[in-house]
Amino acid sequence: MTKSSKSTKALSAADVRALALSLPACEEQDHFGSASFRVQGKIFAQLSADASHAVLKFSRADQTALIATDPDMFSSVPHWGRFGWTQVSLSGISDDFLRQLLTTSWRQIAPKKMLVAFDAQANSMR
Repeated sequence: MTKSSKSTKALSAADVRALALSLPACEEQDHFGSASFRVQGKIFAQLSADASHAVLKFSRADQTALIATDPDMFSSVPHWGRFGWTQVSLSGISDDFLRQLLTTSWRQIAPKKMLVAFDAQANSMR
């Protein structure tokens, strides 16, 4: 894990919400009493009710690598972890790193045409 992944403060629900909603076609909806973030109705992130952590969708390889790198920050979600769902502690994570994680999770759910457009826009800005 890089030094830039750590922060001295916990991110707030408003921070997570702003980062998630900055992704293309992201919509927020309630999911059993907590905020979920979706693309075309499919969840890619959920914020815990107390905003202490988020649950994000990763490939199994990314999930395994994250948990191995920092088990205090990342853990598998019971039952859903086998599908790549990973709990991310918001205490001490930097907003830049969370932005990267949210984008990776969003990419797991977003339709291929949306990914192509997203990557084309990112490449044009370089």
